[in-house]
Amino acid sequence: MKLAYTDKSQDPAGWAKQLGISREAVDIYLASDVLDLHIETFIWQRILGYDMHKRHGREPFGARGLGQIDMPRAREACITGGTWSISTYPLRTAEGRARAFVENQAWLKRILESADEDYALCRNLAEYRAARRAGKHGAFMGIQGGNALDRDLEALDLIEHDLMLRVTLVHLYNSRLGTTSAPALHKGEGLTTFGKDYLKRLNDKRILVDLAHISRDGFMSAVEVHDRSQPLIVTHTGIDAVHPHWRNITDQQIRAVVDTGGTIGIIYQMAFLGGKPAKVIVDHMAHVVDVFGDDFVSLGSDWDGLIFPPRDMPTCLELPRLVQIMLDRGWRAERIQKILGGNFLRVVGLLRGDDGART
Repeated sequence: MKLAYTDKSQDPAGWAKQLGISREAVDIYLASDVLDLHIETFIWQRILGYDMHKRHGREPFGARGLGQIDMPRAREACITGGTWSISTYPLRTAEGRARAFVENQAWLKRILESADEDYALCRNLAEYRAARRAGKHGAFMGIQGGNALDRDLEALDLIEHDLMLRVTLVHLYNSRLGTTSAPALHKGEGLTTFGKDYLKRLNDKRILVDLAHISRDGFMSAVEVHDRSQPLIVTHTGIDAVHPHWRNITDQQIRAVVDTGGTIGIIYQMAFLGGKPAKVIVDHMAHVVDVFGDDFVSLGSDWDGLIFPPRDMPTCLELPRLVQIMLDRGWRAERIQKILGGNFLRVVGLLRGDDGART
């Protein structure tokens, strides 16, 4: 299937004019690997029948909550790869969640693979590189909410071979694995004994452990038991030192991820970042860069994850505006390209190897 969209790379000058940014910003963007660590659109396909293959506008709420991305617009915006997430509905039984996961895994895989002229499903860095050479978007898959498969440790075997690149341990609710960062629900163990065993099983399977959403004590407990030869990630978060918020992570947490060679994806939810223009996204990135270096921060939008994005970057089609903001700070192209995608690809390579083999 060939998706219907207009490739912005065919008219970079026109795109720059449309966005009110420099041609240099667009050229750097188009010369980069551009990958997003967390895209939530599949949840609306499941709940509302929101066709991921169709090019949508900003409906129904002006790109608030959803309507921020779909598969054609990701291609139109020249996003070269991303992790398309399966979120977990917590009110089913453990067995029901496992059954739903198997169905959703097959469903999302089918959606991505059926757009085979534009998308390639990827399990490792080698497959992403092959997708890029073929001019396709390299699509990874991930799980938001490890309780999708918390029936027992063997439930993780329901993941098709290497298909899930990452598992976000805890989502917006407490589970058998541990406690969420949401203050109203933060009670009990940060990371349970079962959660620690679960994390070790993820390590054994070389599935990235994502510590977005987990409570701060759960986060640090996870760091203690994690296999330090593998990178940790936080796929979509803000930075507490820039804007204090329960959803954001501290410098101590960032340091723990940096020490494993991982990366931090900065979310586009304005309530967590403390502002309305896209500039605040770069403010949060800049803190990581200034304190820890430019190898450890990435794009982690949470598009279509019920977020309210910046007023000047409501959808993926305005993404090059971030590059202009970075240039205005005096950042060089090399740093910008690391943040757009290079840092995440380094992490994927650390986990599963440049040659596609498990390291």
